Order: sequence, then structure tokens, then C-alpha cells
Amino acid sequence: MEIVLTGGSGKLGRVVLAHLREAGHRVWSLDVAGERDPGFIRTDLTDYGQVVDAFLGVDDRHDGIDAVVHLGAIPAPGLVPDAATFRNNMLATYNVFQAARRAGVKRIAYASSETVLGLPFDTPPPYIPVDEEYAARPESTYSLVKHLEEQMAIQLCRWDPELSISAFRFSNVMVPEDYAAFPSFDADPTQRKWNLWGYIDARDGAQAVERALESARPGFEAYIIAAADTVMSRSSASLAAEVFPGVEVREGLSEHETLLGIDKARRLLGYDPRHSWRDHV
Repeated sequence: MEIVLTGGSGKLGRVVLAHLREAGHRVWSLDVAGERDPGFIRTDLTDYGQVVDAFLGVDDRHDGIDAVVHLGAIPAPGLVPDAATFRNNMLATYNVFQAARRAGVKRIAYASSETVLGLPFDTPPPYIPVDEEYAARPESTYSLVKHLEEQMAIQLCRWDPELSISAFRFSNVMVPEDYAAFPSFDADPTQRKWNLWGYIDARDGAQAVERALESARPGFEAYIIAAADTVMSRSSASLAAEVFPGVEVREGLSEHETLLGIDKARRLLGYDPRHSWRDHV
């Protein structure tokens, strides 16, 4: 496929870019930052004219695309003032979705966020493992935008029954260089309770993106995308019992099983996380 990837210079974006190219796709990276490269097109995602023009064709680069992967965003709360986070992320996502529709693209995969599940879980989750079935619980401006993006995607798919939009509620993205710090988390189980001790290896995040583009079932679907295990050496059941006593554990947990439910992604996408920090430390 001919694919546009926004945010290709980011932590996850770099890995997704390499993965999709290795899989045989032609991928154009749109970002405000990046090195000069035949596959890089410097684009301000908050400028609709630039986005739709880049999607429809760029001289000597491409003359149309088949799919969009949208990862470009201010990636977390608190990096800039709240109003700037809202304006940048909401406007960029609207521009990307609308430009894709104008370009006739029917396959979109994009980064939503695990934050819509209720992070940092100062209010305990309704049950464990969490899943995509309960209503969003945004607790920050960043998370609010991610929730609104999902709602926008739902309506766009209602307008166009052929459109496929996959929203990935990615957990905390990690690369192998990050794993040396993981054993230190054991000292305080509350240190990482903010996302139920979850993470996602960027390589598995890239796998999820590829599988969504290949299957591209019509309509909107949100998926939690996390590693199969937690960041902790302790058992998942003991962590849940200590930090979230009284919260229902809905199924038996294996020793280090993730508390961010990935069953839906496994079932509908064939997502199969293959990487663990335990293989590197």
C-alpha cells in the first residue's frame, strides 16, 4: 500500500515507519520535525491546506495514497499549556481525518490513548483487567481530546459505512533501551499504578498498526494495545489486591498478565504481542 504516516519522527512513529517499510509498503512520513529524506514531507498538521495537499499528491513523491496512520500529536499531558494541547491535537486529528475522506482513503489507523480508561486511576477502575466496554473516563485535557477524537471517528464512520477507523489506546510506549529501568519499579508498587503497570513495546505497537491496515473492517473500533505482561516482577493478582482492594477481578490472572485487557485486539486483529522487557533485563 501507499501509506501516509503522521508523526513518523516520534518514538513510536520511527518504529512503525521502519516496520511498514520492511513489510513492503511505501510510506510517506509527515511531521513538523525530521531529517531531510526522500520519504519525509515536512507538514504542519494544524494547517488543513498542507495536510490535504500532502495526501492528494506531492511532486516527485506520490500521486495518491491508500491508507493513513495518524500518530502525530503532543504526546502527553503537561508538556505545553492545556489550551495548546487541545488546539494542536484536536485540530490535527480533524484535519487528518477530513483530508483522508477528501482523498478517498478508507483505511485509517490512529493513536488514541490508554488515558481514556481513567488514568491515573486515582479513582479505581470499575474492574480488572480493564477493557474497551466501559464509558471513557478522561482525567486531563490531553485525555479529553483523545475521547473527543474517538467520538468524531464514530460519527465519520456513520457518515461513510465503507470507512474503517481503528483507534489504538496504546499503553506507555517503550523501546529496548528503556528496559534497564524496569527492575526499579518493584520497590514501590504505587509508582506505576497510574496505568495499571502497563506498557507496550514499540515493535508490538507497529504490529497492531499493520494488522489493522491489512484487515480494515468497515466501521470504528477502539483497541487497547499493551504488552502481554506488566512492568513488575510481582504477580498481577497481588498488585491488584494491594493497590486496588475491593475492585472486582473479572478473570483469573496468570503470573504477570497485563491488567490492560488486550483480548479484543487479539480476537479482531490477530494481535499477538511478542516482546517483553523480561527478555532484555
